[in-house]
Amino acid sequence: MNLNRDLGQLGVQQVPLFRNSFINLLTFRMSTATFDERKGMRMALVGLVRVSTDKQNTQRQHDALDPICLKVFEEKISGKLSAEERPALAAAIDYLREGDMLCVQEVDRLGRNLLEGLIVLNDLFERGVSVKVLEGIAAGEHKERSLILDLALALAEDRRRDIVKKTKDGLEAARKRGRVGGRKPVMTEALVVQAAALRDRGFTIRQIQPHLRITEGSSKGKNPSVGAISQALRAYDEAGVTVIPARAPGEADRSRTPGRTSDPR
Repeated sequence: MNLNRDLGQLGVQQVPLFRNSFINLLTFRMSTATFDERKGMRMALVGLVRVSTDKQNTQRQHDALDPICLKVFEEKISGKLSAEERPALAAAIDYLREGDMLCVQEVDRLGRNLLEGLIVLNDLFERGVSVKVLEGIAAGEHKERSLILDLALALAEDRRRDIVKKTKDGLEAARKRGRVGGRKPVMTEALVVQAAALRDRGFTIRQIQPHLRITEGSSKGKNPSVGAISQALRAYDEAGVTVIPARAPGEADRSRTPGRTSDPR
């Protein structure tokens, strides 16, 4: 065994701190450029933190996951969306490899849509990735589908449905008393039309997001969330509105000035 050679291959530098005829004290510094956080690991515990809105706090979930996970992904998005519409979940799934374990505080952090949650679980288990749940009726480590996991996801969806119903009932009761409650949607009519037109040109929701800017409120100037765009487009589709496709970002504007006729020559 050659310690100096082995440390050199790992990009570790020896830095002398103190030396005399009896003592040779060294410290070791590892180059971050060559450091692989997973090198030599047979299994990595990877965390997923999720809340539904920007105003919700994620600290409780981080307190539970940060001390035990190699890496933690965070998202602030509705749990009813598919994995493709949730960037952090998609990134976590891409990061995981066979033998790893995805860790969540409660099973509803994976999602509050039974079908989408089962799709995620099936995908993970087929790839050899297990799931660790810290709290709730499904607490424990899971390597395959089970009745308790399915039940936990079903209960999560039911809780979400109950929350939505109570919120709608509260807003309706407030309207009857002459009060208008609820947050103002960040996706204005103009933004929805722009998003729908870009989607018609083949853009995905993630590709659409950077081209939209919120024009009002405390989030003015920011991009709407993927969830807000997805929800707005879903409502737009249900309304059955058709728009003329917008130009792709960067495409030259060939439109004529309003009020002028084009020269046929």
